[in-house]
Amino acid sequence: MTTEPERLPFFVYGTLRPGRANHARCLRGRTAGEESALVRGVSLYEGPGYPYAVTGPAEAVVHGDLVRPRADVYDAVRAALDRLEGHVPGAPGNLYERVARQAECADGRSVRAWVYVAAEPLAGRLRTSGTPIPGGDWLHGRAH
Repeated sequence: MTTEPERLPFFVYGTLRPGRANHARCLRGRTAGEESALVRGVSLYEGPGYPYAVTGPAEAVVHGDLVRPRADVYDAVRAALDRLEGHVPGAPGNLYERVARQAECADGRSVRAWVYVAAEPLAGRLRTSGTPIPGGDWLHGRAH
């Protein structure tokens, strides 16, 4: 297993958001804090029951939540999220890549956070033929 020095919070925008199914499975009771946030330069697309975030264009915005795992369970949470998102650090063929981006909190703070974005070639297919989520908010831009 790769050891990563940065223990960043996670910016979540789909089923990992508070109140959603994967938050209950992977994060409930394991966080030190959760707050609304947004990430710029990322677009959101409909997926099969969950959204995909795709890098670019610069003016795009995704709304979600900044989630801080508790220190005592951080490595376990990161491993669980990587498994859920189909991400193996450094491996080819990942469904998502975990990248560090700046998240903007409601109070104006900017926080460096992990964000799962669709890996290529999926990201390219979404950009050309995917269904964008209006306003970049999966919870409010789709029918439930």
